[in-house]
Amino acid sequence: MKDIYILGIESSCDETSCAIVKNGKEEIATIISSQIDIHEEFGGVVPEIASREHVKNITIVIEKCLKEANMTMEEMDAIAITYGPGLIGSLLIGLEAAKTLAYIYQKPLIPIHHIAGHIYANSLVHELKFPLLALVVSGGHTELVKMKDHFQFEKLGGTLDDAIGECYDKVARVLGLPYPGGPKLDQLAKEGNPTYPLPIPLHDDSYNFSFSGLKSAVINLVHKEKQAGREIRKADLAASFQQVAVESLVSKTKKALENENIKYLIVAGGVAANQKLRIEITNMCQELGVTLSIPPLKFCTDNAAMIASAGYYAYKLGRRADYYLNSISSCPLS
Repeated sequence: MKDIYILGIESSCDETSCAIVKNGKEEIATIISSQIDIHEEFGGVVPEIASREHVKNITIVIEKCLKEANMTMEEMDAIAITYGPGLIGSLLIGLEAAKTLAYIYQKPLIPIHHIAGHIYANSLVHELKFPLLALVVSGGHTELVKMKDHFQFEKLGGTLDDAIGECYDKVARVLGLPYPGGPKLDQLAKEGNPTYPLPIPLHDDSYNFSFSGLKSAVINLVHKEKQAGREIRKADLAASFQQVAVESLVSKTKKALENENIKYLIVAGGVAANQKLRIEITNMCQELGVTLSIPPLKFCTDNAAMIASAGYYAYKLGRRADYYLNSISSCPLS
């Protein structure tokens, strides 16, 4: 059987990335140009700046990827591109680059939803086994997705307000931690104890999540402590917040696994790098006898390898886009 090489491009936020993946499973090369240092002084991603950086970096990143793989565009079978969701300006830069390559080299253009990419990052480590449940946790998404087969997505539940990664970053900012705050809060929490009482968000029978109330509870607690002249024990507050946030994710996921009778769980998205979540979700899966897949840290955050991997399976299913494909800032996984 002929090997299939997919070139993937990802530019949905502040990472410009290009990757080449063989048969959906083998990473040949991945190049990522990060903008963290640029946006750090602003405390978050500035969309206009992100777009300008993508314009500067996209051609360089693609050329470096091909050089590292020692391959040419002629050897690619298709081009996979993130069309949404994300920052519209950032998405458009990657999309136009992908369209241009597809036109010049007459390659199929494969449209990939950003969340589908995160889910398929796991196929770079383990073959996906169906039916499966995917817990998608990132800066913009918190969802439980059931899959009966490749590209058959059924959303069981999702966040009603803030995504878990967004909540982490906002709480980190309240604690005075620099951007990006989520990983730094995770590290700080290891130094503290969960001594501050915080409410468990949306503690009900649904598969939905809500984190705005938890964020507000932390803000109000800090405000009251300062008014009372008491010093905030930052490590303890970080540990308290993280314990409740992770408990919410794990308990809802456990409920879905049991009710849907699913024995294979994957965790996807940037927050999948969180060490506390990895420990608690691993313990839960061992308790239930569920097989767990979490990608290595390099495939948790935004990268083009996950897009190329998803692109392979979409390519095999015959999914194609024409040159009228447009970027979408917000779109459901379907």
